[in-house]
Amino acid sequence: AGIVIGTHALLEDKVVFNDLGLVVVDEQHRFGVEQRAALADKSVEGTRPHVLVMTATPIPRTVAITVFGDLDVSTLTEMPAGRAPIVTFVVPATEKPAYLARAWDRVNEEVRNGHQVYVVCPRINADDPGDLELVNDDGDSPGTQTMTSIEEVLPYLTQGPLSGLRLAALHGQMSSDEKDSVMQRFAAGSEVKDGIDVLVATTVIEVGVDVPTATTMVIMDADRFGISQLHQLRGRVGRAGLHGLCLLVTNGPEDSPGRERLDAVAATTDGFALSLADLKARREGDVLGGSQSGRRSSLRALSLLRDGEIIAAARTEATAVVEADPTLSHADNVALRHAVDELIGPDGAEWLERS
Repeated sequence: AGIVIGTHALLEDKVVFNDLGLVVVDEQHRFGVEQRAALADKSVEGTRPHVLVMTATPIPRTVAITVFGDLDVSTLTEMPAGRAPIVTFVVPATEKPAYLARAWDRVNEEVRNGHQVYVVCPRINADDPGDLELVNDDGDSPGTQTMTSIEEVLPYLTQGPLSGLRLAALHGQMSSDEKDSVMQRFAAGSEVKDGIDVLVATTVIEVGVDVPTATTMVIMDADRFGISQLHQLRGRVGRAGLHGLCLLVTNGPEDSPGRERLDAVAATTDGFALSLADLKARREGDVLGGSQSGRRSSLRALSLLRDGEIIAAARTEATAVVEADPTLSHADNVALRHAVDELIGPDGAEWLERS
């Protein structure tokens, strides 16, 4: 085979290539540093394949490496052909419960117009539930009820605000045949007798799902998700020229970090702008190691957010020095070579190369 297309299964040791020349990683944020390195390491000893990584939402670590110049970047800023704008709103369920009631009204309206709707939950089962204040049709609160799992959301919607619509669940604990059947019925919608109007799902729909008539997404307890994940999820709607609507339901206080993340997502559909917001919130992690959480960094006097121009200028100067003296062996560069060795050492150099 000249081209092999696969999932994470390609990372397994038993997968061997005769002469690997190019690695293309789609949805880069779903792969760790070690996983991307494992693919590149499958080349013939002494060679390195070309590597192309793609993502709609560059993770903070990727942004950091990009700014430092270790990746050549191509940016596609236009919308894909046939895609319509997606409008996103934050639904503060605790502060304004009537907003949540209106969200379910919108779901009913979209289905009556022949469209499909996603309702995304952070969990399958109610083993560690959070609280969500529900409202009835009169706008009165019936009391606090858990609403963060499919196990709770599906029966509530079926018996309550979405009664009369056809709902079904989709999650990772289902068999492949079950998931395929549900997705086929959801894609068919009103065209078949057992079609599905509203899909109550976990993040299994985050990538690789394309239902042209799906126009609306309601994400429950949206503050439990990260910025990149929210951006990826809402990309499931507005895919066939139909305007998309994403509603981020939250119980988080207005001044909480979670609400700040949701406000950032609602404010723009620009993946690069969101990645910078994520970087600001989480920091860049350790660019000389495996940590991607943002809690630890080798940088002390440098900030990616503040010093981007300095970093770019330093990159230009460093490139010129290395092109003239690749091993830094000239007398003028001996001190620089020692400083580099002391700063990163062999392990740090390996991580830069892998990342």
